[in-house]
This record gives sequence, structure tokens and C-alpha cells, in this order.
Amino acid sequence: MKEPATYRFRLYVAGDGPNSSLAIINLNALCAEHLPQQHEIEVVDVLRDYRRAVEDGVMLTPLLMKVSPGPVCKILGSLSNPDPLLQTLGLLRPVP
Repeated sequence: MKEPATYRFRLYVAGDGPNSSLAIINLNALCAEHLPQQHEIEVVDVLRDYRRAVEDGVMLTPLLMKVSPGPVCKILGSLSNPDPLLQTLGLLRPVP
């Protein structure tokens, strides 16, 4: 039996401002509910590691990057609205 894919996320934030904190909380909650033990989250603070943001073309924060499984996608915002987020990440099928 094939093991489920591990979802790898990179979340770009700017310090500990309200939107950054909310994005971290929302991503952790989403992963705990929909991807238990199937996810890895890397948080990159652009105030401390701006080169990493430049390499990935990040101009605004908070920004979530789904690194794998492919395709890579980027989502901007505090990740407060779960259904569109789940759909974009391929974790929720659209309702016909």
C-alpha cells in the first residue's frame, strides 16, 4: 500500500505582526485537521531572511507556498478562509 504524500509548506511572514501570527495559527490548524502527520511547515521571517524571500519571488506577506507535492502554488493572506484554501491546495474537491 502506497504511503500518503507528505505536504511541504513554506510560509513567509514579516515578524510577529497580527496577519503573520494569524497565518501561522490557521496553517497549523488546517494541517492538524486535514493532514495529520502528513505535513511539514517551514516558517520564513522575511525580516530575518530576506534573501530567501527574494529567491522565491515573495513580495508580500503572509504568503504560503505549497512546495510539494507539485505543482507548486502560492497563496497570499492570513489563510482565514479554509474552503478556497483547501481547494487551491488540492485537498478539497469542488462541489458540482
